[in-house]
Amino acid sequence: MVFSNLHKYKDEGLLILRLGMGTMMMYHGAPKIFGGVAAWAKVGAAMKFVGITFAPEFWGFMAAVSEFIGGLMIVLGLGTRLAALFLTITMGVAAAMKFGTGAGLFGASQALENGIVYLSLIIAGPGIYSLDEKLFSPRNMVRTQPSGH
Repeated sequence: MVFSNLHKYKDEGLLILRLGMGTMMMYHGAPKIFGGVAAWAKVGAAMKFVGITFAPEFWGFMAAVSEFIGGLMIVLGLGTRLAALFLTITMGVAAAMKFGTGAGLFGASQALENGIVYLSLIIAGPGIYSLDEKLFSPRNMVRTQPSGH
């Protein structure tokens, strides 16, 4: 009974999810993106656990951008599905690194849980309280009438 009407608040739930997860991802990504080449190389070294051993600085920078800029995009609800895709991939690599270093499921659980959330955002979308909805939804597109000529 208490939960019977909560389906009406799906978009509010997506907003809370986006604000929380996006903000936390920005928090985790900030030291990586602003840490410079040394930080990027350290983060990018995780790619060896998925078989990629070249250009760790590039991959580390891409992971940092995914976390910080992707987190901001999730917060704003702008390019939400694309940002969530990159974050899902980043979390997959993070989980592979944890498994590869012997941390097991306990060590990989945060990355796996985050990846599941971002995968869910790819499927569900950002909800109506988002820039994606405001800018790109067919419901909000201005329709022009033919001139009648």
